[in-house]
Amino acid sequence: MPPHGRRRFSGLTVIVSLLFLFTSTASAVSAVLGIDLGTEYIKAALVKPGIPLEIVLTKDSKRKEAAAVAFKPSKTPSDSKVFPERIYGGDALALSARFPSDVYPNLKPLLGQPFQRNNIVSEYSSRFPELQILEAKERGTVGFRSSSFDQMEEPFLVEELLAMQLKNIRANAATMAGKGSPTKDAVITIPASYTALEKRAVILAADLAGLRVLSLISDGLAVGLNYATSRTFPTVNKGGKPEIHLVYDMGAGSASATILQFQGKTVKDIGKFNRTVQEVQTLGAGWDNSLSGDALNQVIMDNMIEKFAETSRMKALGTGISEIKQHGRTMAKFWKESERLRQVLSANTETQASFEGLYHDDMSFKYKISRAEFETLSSRYASKVMNPITLALESARLSLSDLESVILHGGAVRTPFVQKELEMIVGTADKIRTNVNADEAAVFGAAFKAAGISPSFRVKEIRTLDTPGYSSGAAWTSDGKERQQKLFTPTSAVGAEKHLSVKCLDDFSFTLYQQVPGQSGDLMDISVSQIQTKNLTASVKKLEDSFGCVAADISTKFAIRLSPTDVLPEVVRGSVSCEATEKKGGVVDGMRDLFGFGSKKGDQKPLADDGHNGEASRSSATSETSTTSSSIESQTPDGRDSGKKEDEKPKEIKKKTQVVYIDFTSEATGLPQLSTENLQRIKERLSAFDASDRSRMKRDETLNTLEGFTYKSRELLEDEAFIAASTETQRTTIEQKFKDAGEWLYGDGADASRDALKERLDELRGLVDPIQKRKDEAARRPDAIKSLQEALDQVKVMVDVVKQQQEGQAIAEGQASSAAAASSIASESGSTSSSPSATTQTMAADDFADLDDDTYSTSSTTSTTSSTPSPPPPPLYSESDLKTLISTRDSVQSWLDSKLAEQEKLSPFDEPVILSSELTVKSKELNKVVMDLLQKQMKRTPPPPPPPPPPKNDNKGGSKGGKGKKVKLDMGDMLKGNGGEGPNNLDIEELLKDMPANEREEIERAVKAAGAQTSDSAKEEGTGTGNGKRKGNEKGNIEHEEL
Repeated sequence: MPPHGRRRFSGLTVIVSLLFLFTSTASAVSAVLGIDLGTEYIKAALVKPGIPLEIVLTKDSKRKEAAAVAFKPSKTPSDSKVFPERIYGGDALALSARFPSDVYPNLKPLLGQPFQRNNIVSEYSSRFPELQILEAKERGTVGFRSSSFDQMEEPFLVEELLAMQLKNIRANAATMAGKGSPTKDAVITIPASYTALEKRAVILAADLAGLRVLSLISDGLAVGLNYATSRTFPTVNKGGKPEIHLVYDMGAGSASATILQFQGKTVKDIGKFNRTVQEVQTLGAGWDNSLSGDALNQVIMDNMIEKFAETSRMKALGTGISEIKQHGRTMAKFWKESERLRQVLSANTETQASFEGLYHDDMSFKYKISRAEFETLSSRYASKVMNPITLALESARLSLSDLESVILHGGAVRTPFVQKELEMIVGTADKIRTNVNADEAAVFGAAFKAAGISPSFRVKEIRTLDTPGYSSGAAWTSDGKERQQKLFTPTSAVGAEKHLSVKCLDDFSFTLYQQVPGQSGDLMDISVSQIQTKNLTASVKKLEDSFGCVAADISTKFAIRLSPTDVLPEVVRGSVSCEATEKKGGVVDGMRDLFGFGSKKGDQKPLADDGHNGEASRSSATSETSTTSSSIESQTPDGRDSGKKEDEKPKEIKKKTQVVYIDFTSEATGLPQLSTENLQRIKERLSAFDASDRSRMKRDETLNTLEGFTYKSRELLEDEAFIAASTETQRTTIEQKFKDAGEWLYGDGADASRDALKERLDELRGLVDPIQKRKDEAARRPDAIKSLQEALDQVKVMVDVVKQQQEGQAIAEGQASSAAAASSIASESGSTSSSPSATTQTMAADDFADLDDDTYSTSSTTSTTSSTPSPPPPPLYSESDLKTLISTRDSVQSWLDSKLAEQEKLSPFDEPVILSSELTVKSKELNKVVMDLLQKQMKRTPPPPPPPPPPKNDNKGGSKGGKGKKVKLDMGDMLKGNGGEGPNNLDIEELLKDMPANEREEIERAVKAAGAQTSDSAKEEGTGTGNGKRKGNEKGNIEHEEL
């Protein structure tokens, strides 16, 4: 593989690259999404041309969608093609009490989690006991079995259920973006605590939803990016001090603290210019997954369960807390209300809730809680508020005094005791920033980053530097020993490359790993990817054979970086290299020697000018060329040294590093990847869901149309125009059919298929549409007939115009014929006497050949006008045009008369024989004939002559002739009279104003001399001082009239 910068591309490669570039450019106008993937809510922001950073609204016009999907069982379970109806967001949560086994909320904590021996899975299962959670066999992760499907159906992966929610978000964004703006690219927020397994689970869900992940961005960095979009920070190149802020984000799933550094930086721009960019860099991060909004909801729900178990009814049944926790419907109602109560307590001191139909659907329960009681129950979580901040400061090696402010984000951060703890930690409430949108800052930051990555948009340049959060390294086996090297720390910046050197000359494999804490808190290595070399052995052999490298001098290196997409370590390139002696005598050097240029500097020296003749010089040159590189000096017969000088040093042997690049493969490791068959099966099931949803939507549209049609029947039967266009029998039939359809809709038709609904709708339309058509035709026919009559009148007027034109053309042709005959007789009688006059005029013209024509002189020579009359212009309209008009008019008039006669014989409830659409077509036919003739007239009519030019004010000869055109005169112009036209007084005065005194005197003397010379030679030069412009020549004085 040739090194970078020296590769030669084939024509096919170039064509494919250009095609890819064209395709990328063509699709560059697509919209991009920023998605804030929360545990409880999912928010999205859209960026497209004309829509800058707009929140994607749900179908209910809400700015956030609850992170839940539900399967509503199909009413026709026997139909295998009909899947359960999917419901999203708040509508899905509303079904949790009715279908607790088919509502899947808050799935985010389960992403990338192994099923066995996992506290997160156990906690989720206890909150939603009705869900059938099981292990997905292929990957060993969490799966769900739905009661709406057969038990033989493969379980749903967490990624598959999340993909449904992302697909719903994408559909809402596509509706908002409109046609022609595909929404496929997205930047998704993730917690800073996510490992490689969780990040890849998010990417898999996005891929199943048809989204291309441009980048993953941590929640804290997304908030910081949104914070920087409207601010400018000190430039560090100019001595400015960076700003350091902490983003405290407490959501439904976890609490995290991210320390960010904001600064301006001057960087190199195009050419010699510089530009200032803004930078947001993550210095450190800390988190606590046990501190979250869901954890606080759990506190309230546990208190509900305890108080409900203490009621007399539950004690009489002997039901304890454990039995209540196993009841799915009761737990679903408690969980839904616990979140509402926590949010109410953020603004009120106490609240309450009422429940009905608990446990065995016959129990009621009232629950009341105060803020003080809630804070007492949550006291163990108050002490945890400091944990993420402590970890972040340790990671960044900073202290609280280094922070300028604390930026709050997340819904749970509004909890009063959390804000009190933060104020106590920071020391003052002034450092708490509440001017950032705690709900939407992260999604706006993600959308801004997506717009910055996409080539379709140009935004403020803000560079973001994220960190991996965990250490990572490489492990391999060499010489029978396990080797390991740490590459990146938790605070390493994205994009920086690290080089891994290994002493392996044969093909081998190595692992990139990530160090994450286990269940007990100890660090453990999790494999991220497996790298396998393909041509390492062959590359080493090439170095040995082609460059003479020794195995001991060959080194194997790999360049590894943190990926800008998922911040995971990845191999960029690999190579083997050694230092080898640079060989001479290549093809290029040989050609240079052949033509006498020398392959290296110093191979040829210029001949010394020693006074020898040309033969001696040529002989010396030949001798010099034939000498060898031997170190022995040779002497010429005359004793001169013809070899190298004694003090000349021997040439150094140059070495060059020879590099051969290695081909390798990279395979993601950790959790087992989905096989091609299972991945295809999941995509096909999602497509079948989509097709089922589309079919259900069409059925609902047909059902709504049928219901609306039945409601419309009463209005139709009471409409006078409809009654006039129908018979009594028809109206009776329609009334009965509509009555039957209404009863059927609220009976068996409620669960009918779309085909059955459409069949009933078509039957009703077959009865109503003909009558409605007659009614509409009766209303539109009079106006259509009137328009056609007006068109016929226009044609009649046009026929009269054409006939008048043809009559006038005949008269003009007769007059032209008579005038031509008279002119012919007159020209024959006067041809002899006109010849001398013409000769005299020609001679006179020759005498004045050198004179310019005076355009406005009335005494100038006029040309003789021919007395022969011009023929009349050709006719504008032909006989065929007249025939076309008359035939079209007669045919349309005949058709209209016959149709009107037939229509008069029909009753109002008979089918009309003349339609308004036919009348419109006939009107257009007549209008077209008239317009064709009018356009013909417009093409033949000559344009009006241009207006005559305004007379030129050429009076520059004397002071009485006016000011004239102002010209710039120099000394020579004045002495020569400016081409026969002397300057007037105004010209001279303007020039004298701008002249120094000495030059002004010289010009005045020159003007006086020019005036005297002009008066003496006025007759000879043809230039006088009269009131008008004079014209003359050398033959004498010619008098002209004044203009």
